[in-house]
Amino acid sequence: MTDKPTLTIEYCRQCRWLMRAAWMQQELLTTFAEELGGVTLIPGTGGIFEVRYGNVVLWSREQRERFPEITELKQIVRDTVAPHKSLGHSDRKELSAG
Repeated sequence: MTDKPTLTIEYCRQCRWLMRAAWMQQELLTTFAEELGGVTLIPGTGGIFEVRYGNVVLWSREQRERFPEITELKQIVRDTVAPHKSLGHSDRKELSAG
């Protein structure tokens, strides 16, 4: 048993989003190998695609009306579970004025 944080990705099995969810799971486990205790995939229905940390929804396709880009999902997860971790080239880019 680990005391590291775990995430869940609930995806719509009817929409066949398993591969997308599995790819995001793999990316998160690779990037946060030391920080995460696991990422669980949960089959759902009705167009759901949510990434959760406990009861906190980090990403909801329904609320945001789109899927996350993997870099923005990594940033959200980092900000939640490992705020001091650098994401290297995937880290936030400062927006230029204008």
